[in-house]
Amino acid sequence: MAFKNDEQAKAYWSENLSLMFKLLAVWFLVSFGFGIMLVDVLNEIRFFGFKLGFWFSQQGAIYTFVALIIVYAMKMNALDKKYGVDE
Repeated sequence: MAFKNDEQAKAYWSENLSLMFKLLAVWFLVSFGFGIMLVDVLNEIRFFGFKLGFWFSQQGAIYTFVALIIVYAMKMNALDKKYGVDE
């Protein structure tokens, strides 16, 4: 990567870290919050015939992780283009 100056590099990494922390917060909320902490509350709701807490633990977390990977890839491609460091 070749940034034009140090300020541009710092801005790039600042946006990169901000994106990562936001996505990690979603990951934590879904995996720990919905899958462990709120499982009893969510189990009172049915989703496709299954208890919602169980569904989040077994399927919902996996779907969310895949979606987070896709979002990260798309956002990072846009960020790379914005700062002129794309391939």
